[in-house]
Amino acid sequence: MIGILGAGSLGRLWAASMPPGSAAFIARPDESPGSDLGYRFRPFNGPESIARVPWLRAYDRPELILVTTKAGDTLDAVAGLVDRCSGDTPIILFQNGLGSQQAVADQWQDRPILAASTTEGANRPEPDLLVHAGTGDTWVGPLTEPARRSVEKAVALLRRTGLAIHPEPDILQRLWQKLIINAGINPYTAILDCPNGDILAACLYQDTIDDLCRELSALIAAAGQGEETPAALRGRIERVARNTAKNTSSMRADILHGRRTEIDFINGYLVRLGKELGIETPVNQMLTERVQQLSSH
Repeated sequence: MIGILGAGSLGRLWAASMPPGSAAFIARPDESPGSDLGYRFRPFNGPESIARVPWLRAYDRPELILVTTKAGDTLDAVAGLVDRCSGDTPIILFQNGLGSQQAVADQWQDRPILAASTTEGANRPEPDLLVHAGTGDTWVGPLTEPARRSVEKAVALLRRTGLAIHPEPDILQRLWQKLIINAGINPYTAILDCPNGDILAACLYQDTIDDLCRELSALIAAAGQGEETPAALRGRIERVARNTAKNTSSMRADILHGRRTEIDFINGYLVRLGKELGIETPVNQMLTERVQQLSSH
């Protein structure tokens, strides 16, 4: 059985995609869930159905744990979990941005901590409806030394969903690739309150994207993640924005629903890294502050 901590869109997607009875949600220490969690599941292809996912019982011993909480909640979520599972149970972190993954790996270096980067799209247009909005790929790789022995097992278990799962020895590089895309799309959609594709014609985007990509290019090189020109980065960002033109980013959705965003782990992370590396990041700083102002409202 796979245990899933976090019953948001991504957690519900993984639970609904697993064979019946092979996944369970994990309650937080302060939660006392009752009956199975039921919701409507609309797959990318095929008819809508009802997903019923049980809660992990005290005596259950999951083979794998997925942590699909928000980035800002991850460290505390894992802290409330590690004493309730075996020390050799692989834990996969599914968070946006960077920073939360390293914090968990640093805290539990002796445990098999892995990270995942996914392009699967899921959203909840209604509280009891989970929509698999776009198919993609998921890469899984080790963050700690003990995790290197768990990658094949984790990939095999996740492939039972029928989704595209791949092992990735250098998962940090994958996380950086996704961070760049998120940093170039998500804050603009939140500030402009628009779907992904609409940012491309907006003045805010047009006036700042080149400077943002210059910052990103400098940070990538200084962090040892290879070299990419600002023009190449802009091309990648705009290709994804066009391919997901009608989608609502997770950051925009958080603002619309009054939730805390993950800006501190996306553009905010890049601002902090810039300070460490001596690289100025005024556009990342501006985007971070403007999204934080929206969140505070």
